[in-house]
Amino acid sequence: MAMAAANRKASFSRRSLGSKRALSFTSLARLANNRKASFSRRSLGSKRALSFTSLARLANRNFSIINTTKERVPALPFLHLKESVLGKNYELSLVISGDALARRLNRNYRGKTYTPNVLAFPIGQKRGEIFLNLKQARRECAKRQESYRYFVALLFVHALLHLKGYRHSRTMEDKEVKLLSKFHITNT
Repeated sequence: MAMAAANRKASFSRRSLGSKRALSFTSLARLANNRKASFSRRSLGSKRALSFTSLARLANRNFSIINTTKERVPALPFLHLKESVLGKNYELSLVISGDALARRLNRNYRGKTYTPNVLAFPIGQKRGEIFLNLKQARRECAKRQESYRYFVALLFVHALLHLKGYRHSRTMEDKEVKLLSKFHITNT
């Protein structure tokens, strides 16, 4: 597929790549090896085309989103939230997971048997991974009387703060509220 992009303008989608899962920006950047390639952002939740230059710029920011489910990821400023909390040099993968994967990770790494809505794993000083279970988030947001979009953003920020070193406390909750309001993410 990368060869097709070598000498002409090419467009990649999940269907043409033979996968029903969304690819991360980093994966798409690796597939293309020239500046003429453009990528449809439909598979990543937007209808605008993204130029290779923009794609490379995003890939170089050490952030990727990997969707292992068929769930649609809400349009949120994930990259800007990540950079605001962890900085531009922190390498982060956001994995959209289902119930089974989230439960298995929770059992294997934390010794817990429930289905979590989010898990954060620091891999190193400047590297980490967040597993976000959108199905569980959808189930829980109604009970909390919060919109789905707001709750997903809250979970992401919560995980970012854990990677930063925060533990559950009033200080952490205050930081979450400040960050969400800074990015104009409200419970509507």
